[in-house]
Amino acid sequence: MSDNRTGGPGTHRALIVVDVQNDFCEGGSLAVDGGADVARKISEHVLGHAKEYAAIVATADWHQDPGGHFAKDPDFVYSWPPHCVVGTRGALFHPAAGPALEHVQAVFRKGQHAAAYSGFEGFTTQDDKQLALAHWLRDRAIEQVVIAGLATDYCVRATALDAASEGFETTVLLDLTAGVAPETTDAALAAMREAGVQLVGELPV
Repeated sequence: MSDNRTGGPGTHRALIVVDVQNDFCEGGSLAVDGGADVARKISEHVLGHAKEYAAIVATADWHQDPGGHFAKDPDFVYSWPPHCVVGTRGALFHPAAGPALEHVQAVFRKGQHAAAYSGFEGFTTQDDKQLALAHWLRDRAIEQVVIAGLATDYCVRATALDAASEGFETTVLLDLTAGVAPETTDAALAAMREAGVQLVGELPV
């Protein structure tokens, strides 16, 4: 294997690309500094290492009416400006993620009527059935998950913690993420370490 950051043979490993959407990148309604660069770097990673994963999936915020998750005067901790609303450009994946998306086997959309930070709260449609992420991964004998995307301190954190609690060996590629704020990012890193998540690489400066 050419990239030893993600361990041994990839037969039972999946890459989860978290919420690399227009609204979370520069110019979006809830932009994360460096979001577009994360999208670009994820595409580079996938193009170079797709064969090292048994599956590659993506998650996406997909909000319709998520209640208190949206606020006119958000506190940017529990409430946020409207973002990733179904049917808007902001909900679409960032163009720089396009090369990676060509390798994605399923998209798990989350948060139609709730905050839903974790990709494990998302669903994909298969054979006219709604499948949750954990179910989909187990159906493919996935044991290890590698996580990249936006944002480190919210949806990446929540997805990684849920992955670990579901029993998957979990790794976050920090250089393929970006955080909203230093304080919440530091807290997220501590929480992930405490949960046994392997943190690899360095956060972008």
